[in-house]
Amino acid sequence: MSYLRNSLRALAAAGLAAVLIAPASAAQAEPSPAELTQRIEKSSTELERVVESYNELTEDIKANKAAAAKLTARIGPLEAQTAQSRADVGEIAVTAYKTGRMDTANALLSAGGPSNLLDRLDTLDQLTRQRQQRISGFTESQRRLLDQKARLDATLAKQAAQAKQLAAGKKKIEKDLAELYEMRRQAYGRATEPPAPRTKSKSKSGGSSAEQAPAVSGRAGTAVRYAYGALGKPYVWAADGPNGYDCSGLTSAAWRAAGKSLPHNTKMQWGVVSHISRSELRPGDLVFYNSLGHVSIYVGGGQVIHAPTFGRNVEKRNVDLMKPYGYGRVH
Repeated sequence: MSYLRNSLRALAAAGLAAVLIAPASAAQAEPSPAELTQRIEKSSTELERVVESYNELTEDIKANKAAAAKLTARIGPLEAQTAQSRADVGEIAVTAYKTGRMDTANALLSAGGPSNLLDRLDTLDQLTRQRQQRISGFTESQRRLLDQKARLDATLAKQAAQAKQLAAGKKKIEKDLAELYEMRRQAYGRATEPPAPRTKSKSKSGGSSAEQAPAVSGRAGTAVRYAYGALGKPYVWAADGPNGYDCSGLTSAAWRAAGKSLPHNTKMQWGVVSHISRSELRPGDLVFYNSLGHVSIYVGGGQVIHAPTFGRNVEKRNVDLMKPYGYGRVH
């Protein structure tokens, strides 16, 4: 009986040890490349949204700086106008003091007598009207100046708050990015893709050249050729070239080369393009994905060029690289 009891105790202890050790061993197991890839894709999608929010904030700050510059330019002349009006009002006060003691009796007794009274009264009336106009002008100039200064102060305060938010956002992105790149090292042996080999084709002159863009006329053609020139360059968050791009940075840079200004943010770009159907797509149009979290430029033949994500290079892919959200034409 004692032997059986001891055996059961030993079995129970061994079982408990197995229960305690097994989870620890499982927890220490390295994730498989497939699991890491899945994590990388999920983290990349989430981080791309953060970057696009960062880009949107940057665009807002840019707009506020432009507004502040305009307000400052308007305040300068207003300050000069207000100072001049203040001087005019002071001059009127002196004139009023000098002429204020002249009453009707003095006018009657002075040289010229009653015949000169109407002229003097008319002069006083003109002085009064002039004084009223100048004082009104001074008041209006002062009100406009105070209003412009208040708007400028509000814009500058908003700008300062956004700058702090931008700095905090940058730190978070850099921290998350370090973790993402470490996952890429574990999965692929390096944090970023090597420079992509450029596809070669025969040029008209018979020599070898980089992959040729399709013949597209006008500004759209310029944008498409720019996108082809970016092939193989690295994804760089918040960048719009020439050495690297994020998704909205590439589309804005391509159209900037064509003389059109697009905001460096996917949602903002969606807001300024004409929305078209898939059947209307032509080279130079933009294709939006992932609830406006990603954008590419259509280059014809069912293909787009885009800056994919962190650690990747600008590439050409099928338009259905992910489910499209919508299509837009720059105008």
